[in-house]
Amino acid sequence: MDSTGGSRGGSEYASLITKVLGYSPKMKILDYLLDFPTNDFTKKEIIDALGMSKQTFYKYFDDLEDVGIVKVNRTIGKARLYMVNRGNPVVKDLANLERKISMQIADAEEEKLGKPIPAK
Repeated sequence: MDSTGGSRGGSEYASLITKVLGYSPKMKILDYLLDFPTNDFTKKEIIDALGMSKQTFYKYFDDLEDVGIVKVNRTIGKARLYMVNRGNPVVKDLANLERKISMQIADAEEEKLGKPIPAK
C-alpha cells in the first residue's frame, strides 16, 4: 500500500472496522476512505483500489454521498475527487470506534503478556 492509497489487495484486507461491522460494499468503501482521511480519489481510483465491480460500487457510493459521509473535495477538469467527510458525526463516531477497538485489543494483548506494551 502506498501513501496515495494504492491497492490493498481488495477483499484480502480486513481492518478493525470491517471485522466488527462487516464486509458490505458500503463498509469497504468507507473503510478505504477512512484509511486515507486527507487524500482524495476519483471513483475509478477507489474501484481499482478495492477490486470492486463498477456496478457494485455505483450501487452503494451515492448513498454515502447523499448522507454526507463522502464529499467532493475538488474537481479537476471533469473529474471529481472524493474524500471522507471528517466533519460528519457518523465519520467521527466510526473513527472513535476504531480507536476504542484498537485499545481493547492492546489491553487484551497486554494482559496476555503480563506487562505493558510500549507506545510507539
